[in-house]
Amino acid sequence: MSSPAQPVNPETLATLEAIQQRVLWLATNIIHHANNVRPNSDGTKVGGHQASCASSVSILTALYFHFLQAGDLVSIKPHASPVFHAIQYLLGQLPEEYLTTLRAYKGLQAYPSRTKDPDKVDFSTGSVGLGAVAPLFAGLVQKYTQAHFGQVTSRRFIALVGDAELDEGNIWEAVLEEALEELDNVIWIVDLNRQSLDRVVPGIRAARLKQLFVDNQWRVLEAKYGRRLQALFAQPGGEALQQAIDEMGNEEYQALIRLSGEQIRARLIQVNAGLEAVLQDVADAELPAVLSNLGGHDLAELLSVLNEADQTRGQPTIIFAYTIKGWGLPIAGHPLNHSMLLSNNQMEALRAHMNIPNGTEWAAFPPESLADQFCRQTAARLYPSAARNGTVATPALAHKIPASLLDLNLESIASTQDAFGRLLFRLADMPELRAHMVTCSPDVSFSTNLAGWINKTGAFKLIEQPEHEVDAQRLLKWKRGPSGQHVELGISEMNLFLLLGMLGLSAELHGQVLVPIGTLYDPFVCRGLDALIYGLYAGAKFIFAGTPSGITLAPEGGAHQSTITPSIGMELPHLHMVEPCFGCEVEWALLEGMRECFDRAHGRATYLRLSTKPIDQRLLQPAVDRLGEATLRQQALAGGYRLREWREGGPDVDPKYVVNIAASGAMIPEACAAATYLWREGIAANVLNLTSPRRLFETWQTTPPAQRPTLFDWLIPAAERRTPIITVQDGASHGLAWLGSVFGSPVTALGVDDFGQSGTRSDLYRHFEIDWESIVAAAFRITNDIK
Repeated sequence: MSSPAQPVNPETLATLEAIQQRVLWLATNIIHHANNVRPNSDGTKVGGHQASCASSVSILTALYFHFLQAGDLVSIKPHASPVFHAIQYLLGQLPEEYLTTLRAYKGLQAYPSRTKDPDKVDFSTGSVGLGAVAPLFAGLVQKYTQAHFGQVTSRRFIALVGDAELDEGNIWEAVLEEALEELDNVIWIVDLNRQSLDRVVPGIRAARLKQLFVDNQWRVLEAKYGRRLQALFAQPGGEALQQAIDEMGNEEYQALIRLSGEQIRARLIQVNAGLEAVLQDVADAELPAVLSNLGGHDLAELLSVLNEADQTRGQPTIIFAYTIKGWGLPIAGHPLNHSMLLSNNQMEALRAHMNIPNGTEWAAFPPESLADQFCRQTAARLYPSAARNGTVATPALAHKIPASLLDLNLESIASTQDAFGRLLFRLADMPELRAHMVTCSPDVSFSTNLAGWINKTGAFKLIEQPEHEVDAQRLLKWKRGPSGQHVELGISEMNLFLLLGMLGLSAELHGQVLVPIGTLYDPFVCRGLDALIYGLYAGAKFIFAGTPSGITLAPEGGAHQSTITPSIGMELPHLHMVEPCFGCEVEWALLEGMRECFDRAHGRATYLRLSTKPIDQRLLQPAVDRLGEATLRQQALAGGYRLREWREGGPDVDPKYVVNIAASGAMIPEACAAATYLWREGIAANVLNLTSPRRLFETWQTTPPAQRPTLFDWLIPAAERRTPIITVQDGASHGLAWLGSVFGSPVTALGVDDFGQSGTRSDLYRHFEIDWESIVAAAFRITNDIK
């Protein structure tokens, strides 16, 4: 078989054409079977996109059966997933029985999924735009891992992008990102079929898009016309035909290619009488196919352009491959073909046209045929290791992460954000662990306490950068070069979470385990939520700190005060959410999050919701004295512990009137102040410090009913199971309200259920009734009801 760098001989090209036709048939039939053959008991629309698949068949055939090499990683546009699965089947990577399971339970997913599809998917796609950009960030991560570890398992990163995906804002956030410049290991291929969900896109905008990429230092190539059209253009007068097609609007061209050859000829001659001579040797029967011979469906042209792209150095490449939506199908070019499905009669006609014998609809190629040999050789080239689906070896470092790093200092006043910065500064002095750590931030490094880490490790840049600021007193020193361990991004939370997701898959994509740690302002977690979900869905393992958070960031006003992020942390799958109050809790949670990153089979991502509120660490002393540091750490990581016991309140406390005050994070001092006041009033108030409501909730949900009577004994003893609970959160009040359901306790939920505003912290706590006096008032109401 010829190598991708060599010209393709006619025999190879003919074999590729045969493979392309079989891929088109299989992809179309996969969707047809799911919608029209497989039983559908509940009548729900199954769906699928035969036209979108058809426009990408040639591109993916050229990629997989000629261009790609072992180690190349590919992102497939969402609607082309059946094409990918058809190719994997022909390459022996997917058993035949899965071809009938598109969009079925435990079958082929609607869109490519790293974690749910039976064949190996490199990048999950589905939320349009994200799958296109993920390989770009993966390319950056590869450069990083190469610089720090030398050896990686990945090679190039290719994204097949639907042209409508270029409407997504996250595409341009990434294209504009300075950190992604010079990535010559990335190729984007735009399936330019000029149709969106509901229409043919009016106008000709490809030139404008190309210029935008040129302006952002991308190499821009195109596969616009196939070899048959190019041959016509080269004839005398052929430039007039090219001009006529170039100047057509998308809608006009789409309509033209759906006419008969006789009608097409008449239309073109009407535009320019000189075209009659150019077209005289093309029969009417051939004219529709000739006119629709675009570069994105001409394998020779595609392979030539791909080879040119592979020569690019010092910049990413984008190829605009002109295609026809529905190519090779009776719905080709139809303005509403996005969700069209071929009828049974149309499928039967297509089967006959493609010479697929009846009863062999799912067959690959006959053994030892040229196409079969080609498929086997391709599989051997792309998948040389039988262990390609095996797990990545984890460095023996997880057990070296200590239980704690910093001395338990209960004499200081510090915020959780301060503790986070001090801990990273300390970790920078541990070379074995530090080697696997990398931080990133969207232009908020200094204000989220990453300065100490960056000063010790430097910032990552492919090429060493000169330092122009020499002031030794600077708090943040930007030493930038290949050895740096911090990636500074522009102000884009979408880019942050996409980078964290790709860093968090470094073991699986590049063969090197990283512990990625990102920081951002907590209210803007919502801004990057789609990319955060994308990373979690793909199985990425990383840590991020949202800080500062809540209305505790009082003077900043409602635009910068996060109130729903605790709910996000509670609800997103595959995420541990921790809201610590004390410095040691930050330490324990961060170190545990690092262990999770090393656990490639079962680990999760970790979300630390932090604050700049100064906390008197002496509030922790009673719990340390009662539990000891080891037990306190164990309970804190399990989700919570009893910070204050009513028995500590003195002889005036009446045990008949017990109230549990359950709080998180910055609300703990208010809860403790309320408990102290209530003790003086004779009310037996406990303070429950819920370090991770998410872990508590999951423990409750996964505990068998027979074991629930002893659940949370360390937090709520049996004697207090029906005790009223007051929950307090610097966030939406519903986030902790579920706690009463565990044992059927009455709950008063205090929280922030409206947009914030500027003011002092005490002003806002009082306004939203989460100050200590409001907690006391809630306790009095409860005890009055008891009395």
